[in-house]
Amino acid sequence: MACDDQSNSKNNFHQTVAVLVPLPLQGHLNQLMHLSRLIVSHNIPVHYVCTAKHNLQAKVRVQGWNPNSISNIHFHDFQVPPFASPTPNPNDETKFPSHITPSLVAAAHLREPVAALIQSLSSTARKVIVIYDSLMTYVVQDAQHIANAESYVFHSSCAFTNFMFYLDIMEKPPQESSVFIPDVPYIEARAIDGPYLDLIDRMTGGPKNWALGPFNPLTIEKDNSKERHYSLKWLDKHEPNSVIYVSFGTLTAMTGEQIKEIAIGLEQSKQKFIWVIRDADKGDIFDEDGIRRHELPNGYEERVEGFGLVVRDWAPQLDILNHPSTGGFMSHCGWNSCIESITMGVPVAAWPMHSDQPRNSVLITHVLKIGFFVRDWAQRNELVTALDVEKAVRRLMETNEGAEMRQRARNLKDDILRSKDEDGVSSIEINSFIAHITR
Repeated sequence: MACDDQSNSKNNFHQTVAVLVPLPLQGHLNQLMHLSRLIVSHNIPVHYVCTAKHNLQAKVRVQGWNPNSISNIHFHDFQVPPFASPTPNPNDETKFPSHITPSLVAAAHLREPVAALIQSLSSTARKVIVIYDSLMTYVVQDAQHIANAESYVFHSSCAFTNFMFYLDIMEKPPQESSVFIPDVPYIEARAIDGPYLDLIDRMTGGPKNWALGPFNPLTIEKDNSKERHYSLKWLDKHEPNSVIYVSFGTLTAMTGEQIKEIAIGLEQSKQKFIWVIRDADKGDIFDEDGIRRHELPNGYEERVEGFGLVVRDWAPQLDILNHPSTGGFMSHCGWNSCIESITMGVPVAAWPMHSDQPRNSVLITHVLKIGFFVRDWAQRNELVTALDVEKAVRRLMETNEGAEMRQRARNLKDDILRSKDEDGVSSIEINSFIAHITR
């Protein structure tokens, strides 16, 4: 994750304030929510702006922090025209979640209220810092005309994946680079990857970049006022590193046939598992009309009782990954899931679906070596059979290779913990960014 400087200018009033503008999709809302909390901790007021529905989504799904810890973030619930919220189509030619397009188009109408907010804040603040998702450039474009506003673009994926994007554009790697540059899938439509951020700086020769994060908590705050999720109580009953967690994020729609193959594969693996089986988010997650309840083989949940748990609601992923009984993660490799798995020291069976996921998976498997592919990206349109699933689960959970990946994941977790120390690279980066925006 990186912010790069697209500064405008300065002025002299009494305070620096920040305006954060996320893309209205879960993975993006989540990252800027975590970044908001981090900025607020430096005594900088934060204004988090999105549609009313998506602000609510960001708040109800925040994980790892006590909900009261975001009470000092100012949420602006802006209205946009009504938008269609079609159900996901698992039979689309590609796995890209085109069903959320209407909500993204509607978000373009945030331009006027966001501009008005920045203008209003600029009249009382010394400086207005606008941090916006890279896919929300249109919405924040008017900030460039406000004298004491500065804009910073936020990239919601890792430096490795962004570097590969720049490599696509330039069509060649930088000269005299000793950094490993693996073959990566073509995308259709720091302690982790610091060398690639350095390469981005060299290739672009442009504005300053900061590698901010990880944003999610590295230790989970306990909220004693809240009942623990039943999946955590289930995990309590099992031995360390014995359970594989299976989840494919908020925007993956699978066919009934593929769901059945996963079900059989998990059962036949004889490994303990938690499987989150939800339909992909709609543009409006609070509209449950047409949401599918996935059908499993007859008697399935009864047969796997004791060694398998099916979760059909929103799962506390960070808590599950942090639990000592969790020893592996079968994942689509969205960046939120990648960084959560890395920071909790859990290896990955990578099953990318679309967007940045194939390249995030290469970072996990080829660079960090804390996982492997469930199937080759070249076969992405083919059915993953029950046997494929069974083999992947067994490979991660019961082989020496899987144990070695688990150890590397733990070592990487320790590296990240050290990077967050006062003199660690992550702390240095965020302090550098805060110093820059408050200069």
